[in-house]
Amino acid sequence: VQLQASGGGLVQAGGSLRLSCAASGRTFSSYIMGWFRQAPGKEREFVAGINWSGGITLYSDSVKGRFTISRDNRRNTVALQMNSLKPEDTAVYYCAADRRSRGILDGARDYDYWGKGTQVTVSS
Repeated sequence: VQLQASGGGLVQAGGSLRLSCAASGRTFSSYIMGWFRQAPGKEREFVAGINWSGGITLYSDSVKGRFTISRDNRRNTVALQMNSLKPEDTAVYYCAADRRSRGILDGARDYDYWGKGTQVTVSS
């Protein structure tokens, strides 16, 4: 599986961005998908995850209520709608696929495939 994230950019605090991740391969619909982010000098952290059907989602406490993850298995895409952005949301955002787990996990080590990141910068 190859993953390609897009949609990052510069936005003012309080604004919105929508990230998208396009996946190749015929088994996309069987994977748990996740979004992670990494700020300079910090470890990569879990942001949101979604199960194969899209019926179950998981969010980190820092983004709960502001971000929404969704997927379209017909188009092999997963999206992250980010609202009410804060300067602390500034990071490189990565999409990732987990082909082994049965539930959404929040550890980076649990994900097998990673896309190149997309930069999100939120100005104050």
